Amino acid sequence: MTAPVVHLFRLARWGTTLARRRALVGIEDDPNAPTPVKRLVKLARWATFTSKRGEPDYAGAFRAIGPAAIKLGQSLATRPDLVGEEAATNLLSLQDSLPPVPFSEIKASIEAAFGQPIEALFSEIDPEPVGAASIAQVHKAVTTEGRKVAVKVLRPGIREKFAKDIQTYEWAAAHVEAMGGEATRLRPRLTIANFKRWTNSELDLRREAASASELAEEMSGVGGYRIPDIDWDRTNGRVLTIEWIDGVKISRTDELIARGHDLNAIAEKLVISFLTQAISAGFFHADMHQGNLFIEDDGTIVAIDFGIMGRIDRRARQWLAEILYGLTTGNYKRVAEIHFEAQYVPSYHSVGEFATALRAVGEPMRGKPVKELSVGQMLDGLFAITRDFDMQTQPHLLLLQKTMVMVEGIATQLNEDINMWDTSAPYVRSWIRDELGPEAAVAERIKEDTQTLMRLPDLIRRIEERFPPKGGAPEAPPLPEIKLLTDRKERSGGSRLGYLVAILAGAGAMWGASSMGWLG
Repeated sequence: MTAPVVHLFRLARWGTTLARRRALVGIEDDPNAPTPVKRLVKLARWATFTSKRGEPDYAGAFRAIGPAAIKLGQSLATRPDLVGEEAATNLLSLQDSLPPVPFSEIKASIEAAFGQPIEALFSEIDPEPVGAASIAQVHKAVTTEGRKVAVKVLRPGIREKFAKDIQTYEWAAAHVEAMGGEATRLRPRLTIANFKRWTNSELDLRREAASASELAEEMSGVGGYRIPDIDWDRTNGRVLTIEWIDGVKISRTDELIARGHDLNAIAEKLVISFLTQAISAGFFHADMHQGNLFIEDDGTIVAIDFGIMGRIDRRARQWLAEILYGLTTGNYKRVAEIHFEAQYVPSYHSVGEFATALRAVGEPMRGKPVKELSVGQMLDGLFAITRDFDMQTQPHLLLLQKTMVMVEGIATQLNEDINMWDTSAPYVRSWIRDELGPEAAVAERIKEDTQTLMRLPDLIRRIEERFPPKGGAPEAPPLPEIKLLTDRKERSGGSRLGYLVAILAGAGAMWGASSMGWLG
């Protein structure tokens, strides 16, 4: 257990780093921030002799703090309700890149992970990494069988570094949430809990390999989108070996046009592939930034880097689909009802009032391309609604929100006139018809009732085990409750030795009386 003084030292060091880059000014001016936090923020600014004037550098501050802070900053980019719109927008630009680890250390890590020389695994490996992020770096290699692969290796000591920092995040979040009010509604402890779960998955490269394999199965029937093959013989907790992709990064629009690709078609395919993952499969690639998407010569989108994945259960997916469809068609009453059914909004509020509030935010967006929308105004409106209607943060939807922002950003760069709602509507409508229509409802009911009937025999067996049938012997009569001397915890003037003497004396007297025939 880390001592509080250690947490305080770390927080003070991080706080001064943030203060120097004016990354805490927004908290200082936020009327909803807890007063003790605002005082500490002001103290950090004074201690660093920093003025409130000037442009805040949120991304630079998190980058200066270290690898765990970079990942935390990317996570907070999805939470404008927690960090403010300006900070969230700036943090979206936070690139997860660090100077590479020397190849001698990478080579030693690979050999230690597999217990054999690197030459036994790869005939070639480029000592210059193709990418170096906060958790791992990637090298191009050729296996001894001649296959081109990408080798991802964890940075030495990164697991221990993350574990220490996350402990302090948890400690700080618990203290902030205990302050009550807006801090409790935003649930910072759950935000850190989700962040911890995501990073723990990223720090085990076997989990990443398994996620890639699972997503490949889920998307096998979707044309124009694929996942690279995993080399399981060269993969473990610290090293991941995956098929090398020779495509063009989706961000290089000029090169894509030069190769004859239809950018509008790619944008629509990207949106539909994301919806297929999130709504149909309930399992989606949650790190869809531009560096993780490639376009092959035939127009196929290839995704890489599966350290962060999201899951949504079936009921939540049904709610999500109905919410998206309700917003695209202007059925705000149904969207409001779903929020109450899902218990996202407390029942003491009015469905009608909530529907009206949604209409005020949704109507300006309908039918317009992204370039004509004020994302800032939209977010301000949405988060005002969450505050007005006492909606708590839904941690299971945070990754989905983050990924939707990424997908929209990429799609807009490919086609600035794309409208996410219009592009999504046909797919969502079809899914709702197939999954929520009358036939689906009947099929689901038959499935549930059949499963219930199949569980009945086991239920009866467990009841019989709990209440076995009576045997041939007569039922024993009730026996009087006898308080034993050894059960008494205290007895004045006595001790355990006294209890033992009394028991032995009593037993001896009984034996003597019996032997003389007195108890005949």
